[in-house]
Amino acid sequence: MKSIVVWFEIPVVDMERAKTFYEKLTGLTLTLTDMGESLMAMFPMEGYANGGALMKHEQSKPSCDGVTIYLDAGDDLQPMLDRVEPAGGKIVVPKTHICEEYGWFAIFTDTEGNSIGLWSPK
Repeated sequence: MKSIVVWFEIPVVDMERAKTFYEKLTGLTLTLTDMGESLMAMFPMEGYANGGALMKHEQSKPSCDGVTIYLDAGDDLQPMLDRVEPAGGKIVVPKTHICEEYGWFAIFTDTEGNSIGLWSPK
């Protein structure tokens, strides 16, 4: 097993607002996919890799009270964290050192009300 996590879905209310936020945050282009009862905006991934999407579905409710996923912010999370508030999110925990072995993290609230983390080795 390379990783325990293989897929994640971030619940959204307003897909266009959320898609715009995450594209500004990450610099990536998300691909919209109509799944019938749900609408997804997929983060790019290559082959069989950890991946995920924004998910708009009547049973998916954004929240700060559930699981927190951490996005890989590259070598240093500060540049991505600096884009959170201009894109419409709110920084909840600033860049914080875990330890030399585990690097750094930060937590923000996205435009939909989800608590999302960022992680980097420095």
